[in-house]
Amino acid sequence: MYDDASYYSFLPSAVPQEDRQSTPKHKRRQSLLKQPNEDQQANDRALEPIGESSANPVHNAGPPKATLSRRAQSYTDFHHAARTVLDRDLSSKHKKQARAHENIKDDLDFSDWYDSLEADLLDASHEEYTFVNSLLLGNSYGKSLLISYCRDYQKQLELSSAHLDTLLSNTNDTLNLLSSLSNSFKAVEAQTTNFQKQCEGLIQEQRRLTQLADGIHQNMKYYSFLEPVTRRLNAPGAGSFVRSEEYSRMLARLDECLEYMAAHPKHREAATYRSRYRLLMTRGLTLIRVNFVGGLREISSDVTKRIADRQLNETTMSALLYAKFRVGASGLKEVAQEIRKRAMRAPGAEPGAESEYQSLMNELYTSYSATRGKLVIPLIRKKIGDISGAPSTSKELVAFARNSIGYTREMCSSENDLWREWFEGNDGLYDFLESVCEPLYDHLRPRIIHENEILKLCELCTLLQTRYMHDQEDDEPIDANELNFSVLIQPALEDAQTRLVFRTQAILRDEIERYKPKPDVLDYPANNRKVSLSGTKGQRSATSGRKGSIAEPTTPMPKTPIIVEGGDLPDGQWGFDTQAALQGWYPTLRKAIWLLSRIYRLVNSTVFDDLAHQIVHQTTLSLHHASALISASRTPADAHLFLIKHLLFLKQQIVAFDIEYVTPDISFDFSGLSATFYELRDRGGFFDPRNLWRNFAGGKLLPKVVENMLDAKVELDGRLRGVITAFTGAFADRILSPLEEKKVAKKGFDAIEAVEAVKRVADDEVRVLRRKLEEYLDDRRTRETLVGAVQDLVVQGYEAFYE
Repeated sequence: MYDDASYYSFLPSAVPQEDRQSTPKHKRRQSLLKQPNEDQQANDRALEPIGESSANPVHNAGPPKATLSRRAQSYTDFHHAARTVLDRDLSSKHKKQARAHENIKDDLDFSDWYDSLEADLLDASHEEYTFVNSLLLGNSYGKSLLISYCRDYQKQLELSSAHLDTLLSNTNDTLNLLSSLSNSFKAVEAQTTNFQKQCEGLIQEQRRLTQLADGIHQNMKYYSFLEPVTRRLNAPGAGSFVRSEEYSRMLARLDECLEYMAAHPKHREAATYRSRYRLLMTRGLTLIRVNFVGGLREISSDVTKRIADRQLNETTMSALLYAKFRVGASGLKEVAQEIRKRAMRAPGAEPGAESEYQSLMNELYTSYSATRGKLVIPLIRKKIGDISGAPSTSKELVAFARNSIGYTREMCSSENDLWREWFEGNDGLYDFLESVCEPLYDHLRPRIIHENEILKLCELCTLLQTRYMHDQEDDEPIDANELNFSVLIQPALEDAQTRLVFRTQAILRDEIERYKPKPDVLDYPANNRKVSLSGTKGQRSATSGRKGSIAEPTTPMPKTPIIVEGGDLPDGQWGFDTQAALQGWYPTLRKAIWLLSRIYRLVNSTVFDDLAHQIVHQTTLSLHHASALISASRTPADAHLFLIKHLLFLKQQIVAFDIEYVTPDISFDFSGLSATFYELRDRGGFFDPRNLWRNFAGGKLLPKVVENMLDAKVELDGRLRGVITAFTGAFADRILSPLEEKKVAKKGFDAIEAVEAVKRVADDEVRVLRRKLEEYLDDRRTRETLVGAVQDLVVQGYEAFYE
């Protein structure tokens, strides 16, 4: 607004223009409140000294020495100039004071220095006034100059005051404007905050409404899908797009709709929509079944027509029967899989319960099985008929079974591979394969039923178990896609085992239980043959009668089953001469061991245990009957030794057969029931309902269940102990006959003579005992054991007599 040069022009310029141009400059910082008409000061030159002060100023009352000073061009210049002069004066004063301070050496010097400092301070305070007074008291020029100076300075002050008033006014206006702007900004901020909150509320509401609309749309799509799918499935030619992917997606959408309706039963009309969707699902799966059956019928009719047109060899027939069916199998398998996925039983369903659409899947299995059966079963029947009529297999059961089962297994394996091309899993597979095996059953079952030779039945069971049955002890699981032929051949094996058990029971009944021995069979000990089972027989021990003279057995008994059949087994298979070892055996014992060795591991373990107990029991009874007959025709000792020998043979042989179970013999006892009726009749209360009810509640009117446990091993051990006790007791009684109680009780009994008689009888009986034992028993240890048992009984009898 005002020029600084004119604003501060009260001092004359003491510096020439050219000197002023040569002084250094600096750039001033532009003021924020600078007026538009103010010039920018470009430089700031170094201030020259406004006045020089002497090192030793003279205190006088006159004005200071005039000096030429540079005229200040601005307020800042003026400030710096004044500041420079003041600083120079202050510096000279400080130096002077410092020199004075250096001269202080004692208290008197300090007092002088302090007094001079006070005088300097007083002079400094009065210097300005002294200068003005000197001007006022000076000459007239000084006074006029001072007056002029004061007037100019007054004007400058007035201008400065006016300028400052203007600045204050502008500052107040600016502050008012800024205050109004601040208030406006606060109002705008408040309005913006309110607007933001309103927008956030609207956005949240929009989101809520969007989610609500999406939820409604999500829920409505399960309801809105009903009409288009109904039109699609009920339209003419709906089955034409069954094999497309769109059809699979449509069924998947139906599954989602059904699951949604089941999960939200409280929705309005959910039950109605669910029932309609189920009807549509049934309709869709029925179209798949119709398409599947139609495609299968086309393939079958094509193959049947080609077979009927011309005669084909086996290679061409196989290619036609299997290659043709593999061509369209993949497409039909995919559509059938849609039914199978929905026919699978839901997790948590009751055992045995079928899914809703299992019947449709069963129809597919049935249709495929019937179609393939019409093509394959006649060929199999014809082939098995040819095998049955062949000379090598017409009369041989095992040869026919081997050839026919091998051919049937090949056909079943081929059909299993083809089944995998059409379906997933094994549902319905083995039902179809059983129908494929029906021609085999039709030919094999009658042959098994009419077969009477137990050896052929055993051979057939061995063939089926070793070649076609899965080993249950094998820990490796069967592959799910691999054919388990043991399931198909199991009926044939059961037929063979049933026939084998029946023939075993017949032989047990006819040749053991009802056996009638001839006289030459009972000719013992002539029938005994001493056979060396382990090589040469060792030397017999001396007749010492001592227990310590027992030698090792020279005729060890076999520990494995023996098959007694001429030509069945070569000699030496069991480690000894089989035929020679069994020549002296009673026929029922030979037949019993033969039966056990034949049916061992060929039938179920429970069935074998039951048969084994029956065979051992009937054999034991047969041996006792033969022993009784020998006792009547020979001597009791021969009968006892016959029975001991054969029971020992039987005991040693059944160890090889794992007979572990006890057979319960269950019967009903009605004796208590009849006794109760007789008692009621005698007491006259037979027609009293109270008596009848009392006896019924007490169990008197019910038959008793009697369970007799028949253990063949226990029975055999008991009978063996009994016959050994009878045999040793008979010999001991004969030896101790002179010491009988009746003879001892008579008067005139001579004890010394009786003892001598016992010695003579003992010598004779021991020779007889050893001869008999050597005639029947080849085991030296067994013989010595029996002799020792007789000796113990004699010693006990003599000790009783002596006491």
